[in-house]
Amino acid sequence: MSYKRQTVDIEQIRRQEEICLQIFDRVTADGKHPLAMVDTYGCQQNEADSEKLRGYLQKMGFGFTQDEFQADVVVVNTCAVREHAEMRVLGNVGALNHTKKNNPNQIIAVCGCMVQQEHMAEKIKKSYPVVDLVFGPHELWHFPELLQKVMTGKKRVFATEKNDGAVAEGIPLQRDGSIKAWLSIMYGCNNFCTYCVVPYVRGRERSRLPENIVAEARQLVEAGYKDITLLGQNVNSYGKDLENGTDFADLLRMINDIPGDFLIRFMTSHPKDATEKLFRTMAECEKCAHQLHLPVQAGNDRILKVMNRVYNSEKYIQQVELARSYMPDLVLTTDIIVGFPGETDEEFEDTIRLCEKVRYDAMFTFIYSPRVGTPAASMPDPYTREQKQVHFDRLTETANRISAEKHKEYEGKTFRVLVDGETGRDEYNLSSRTNGGRLVHLKGSTELIGKFVNVKITGSNTWALYGEVENG
Repeated sequence: MSYKRQTVDIEQIRRQEEICLQIFDRVTADGKHPLAMVDTYGCQQNEADSEKLRGYLQKMGFGFTQDEFQADVVVVNTCAVREHAEMRVLGNVGALNHTKKNNPNQIIAVCGCMVQQEHMAEKIKKSYPVVDLVFGPHELWHFPELLQKVMTGKKRVFATEKNDGAVAEGIPLQRDGSIKAWLSIMYGCNNFCTYCVVPYVRGRERSRLPENIVAEARQLVEAGYKDITLLGQNVNSYGKDLENGTDFADLLRMINDIPGDFLIRFMTSHPKDATEKLFRTMAECEKCAHQLHLPVQAGNDRILKVMNRVYNSEKYIQQVELARSYMPDLVLTTDIIVGFPGETDEEFEDTIRLCEKVRYDAMFTFIYSPRVGTPAASMPDPYTREQKQVHFDRLTETANRISAEKHKEYEGKTFRVLVDGETGRDEYNLSSRTNGGRLVHLKGSTELIGKFVNVKITGSNTWALYGEVENG
């Protein structure tokens, strides 16, 4: 099936900004100072989406709070990747009954991936009358219009129509912090891994134009941001829907050419599209962090095939070896699913063997969670949750041991780190990150926050490094 990349006309965004001003006049009448709360679940892309929601809300005249009882508008931005995240969202949305009773004029909106699923939108419609507005990721660009409908019509609004999504430029942003920034370069996914709901809720892959991405990156650098993470469901697919021939490695070079002292990171990579050109580019671009999140998901070839991952364990290991040949200091992390339908004990052992061979710096591990509408959800699965938990615990133990061993190798060495915040502790009051994204706790003046400093690593554990700032 052919797919034509869709865009939202800039005049439509200007119309949303006009609606923001109309809402501003409405909510600030009589000297009011309305507050909004944006509660975000899930991945970094959701965090980036919430920055747009806050950008719009700020233009509408809202300040921000983390107290739902103080908020005049509550927006819950949801995740659909695992059942646990959905149950947590529904529990918290249900609890908003108390805030609505306290403030009957409060508007409660639920958006994001979870509600793009038809059965979840219907569940909220029937079982959660406290919710006034529901909209999926494709409708975020006209959030002001949807909110105005709720304010003026006094009726519940649902906007979760199925479509492939469009690229919308010019949406205002209200970012968290001033050191690290998310920068979305593309949206959607074409991979259709059999366990994953993302392509169904996020739509087809669609890339932003490189000139728009570079312009935003330049603005971030000029504003003082030091750590920029490029976001996409599969950044390695960037540009395949464009006609200018720019791929992800080319984009990295363009951003690397921006003057300034900053780091470029990216998430997430699919192994099937991770190329030698990408690894060479990462090695040659001095601002590109030697950090790669390369989800393997499983170490057994039959399971990988049934997952529709389009590579086998041998090809994956070859990619890792190639990447490390270009970047010997590469920090490598991964995602692994335990208990995919039908995974046997021996097939799980292949995953353990792959982890021992690759030796990841960190692993993000999950027990398989069935997603309605995905092929894996209807696959036979004779294994119990208890059996899967045994495998999960074994994998976690392996991951933690390897992480601790790799962190131990940092001790006594000096690394350049970016100090990014406070820990709230007395002994090690500052947090920082290495080029490879490893967490380093430090003791020092808060004046170091936002600066690159050299640090000698003095200690470590499974989850973090500890160091001292070197003077001079």
